[in-house]
Amino acid sequence: MGFGNVGQAFLRVLKEKNELCRTHYGLDIRVLSVFRSSGAFFSSQSMEIGEILEYSTFSQKSPDWKPDLKLTSVLESIEPGVLVECTPFGSQSGEPGLSHIRNALERGWHIVTANKSPLVVDFQGLCEKASKNHVELKFSGATAAALPTLDVALYSLAGTEVSRIEGILNGTTNYILTRIKEEASYDEALEEARSRGIAETDPSLDVSGWDTASKILIISNAVLETDFSLDDVRIQGIESIPSKLLNQGRKKDKALKLLGRLWRKAGEYQLEVALTVIDNSHPLFGVDGTNKGIVFFTDTMNSITVTGGKSDPIGTGAALLKDIINIYRKRF
Repeated sequence: MGFGNVGQAFLRVLKEKNELCRTHYGLDIRVLSVFRSSGAFFSSQSMEIGEILEYSTFSQKSPDWKPDLKLTSVLESIEPGVLVECTPFGSQSGEPGLSHIRNALERGWHIVTANKSPLVVDFQGLCEKASKNHVELKFSGATAAALPTLDVALYSLAGTEVSRIEGILNGTTNYILTRIKEEASYDEALEEARSRGIAETDPSLDVSGWDTASKILIISNAVLETDFSLDDVRIQGIESIPSKLLNQGRKKDKALKLLGRLWRKAGEYQLEVALTVIDNSHPLFGVDGTNKGIVFFTDTMNSITVTGGKSDPIGTGAALLKDIINIYRKRF
């Protein structure tokens, strides 16, 4: 569902890795339907991924193109499998992705999504609906693309208590702040990020801190089984950097980062996105450019840091495929 940059990247990754999925995981993934805003490709058997990508511009040339097909018709007409939800995020209502996911869960479909909006709006409700219908809801692609934030927290840290989380979760803002440390102005760094395809034409969700806030919110709710909303997150962006922070962040042994953070104070969890000057002893000090990173502070394993991860649609597409593979491995 959704055939923009992420949806197409997912299909390219799947096309490249289909043989690996068969030989290494015994998993034969068949694509039956791909929805665009103007209709859908559909075949009750299976479609060639290369043909779908080839016909992406000229849909009417494909014999599998159905201009009036609705998602509910597909969900009800074939045996339940996995719905990959890739519609754009940013809507305060979570739509249209929220309705797509709810409809699929109710009909016994697993969900793999890169769309943050539905998870921000109704995380607890979607998790409960998935549990009620005995299906999986996976969303690692919505929590920093290829960076394995949730895999580490939910599996590698099993049995620990996470008391604090700090993350550089947005590649665009990290790139801009890295260039600012190298003496570029904010406007110069932003324009450079746009020209290199790092920043969107409208980067407001990134530079305002909204994207980072959504990610730390989803990660916190998933790891701690809480039900925080965006109203619980104090959010600071990078559009206006105080001169004091700017000067401190340009020192050799310092770095200015936009951190998504969760910590406990007086027995209650606090959430924020804030411009923070860190020194060279911090685990995220060397995470520059479009790279991302996250640190989990635990009671029994000390601090665990993960950095890197491809910060583009291909990285997100790879995370979607990973989630599908892990649904299969858990069930069988």
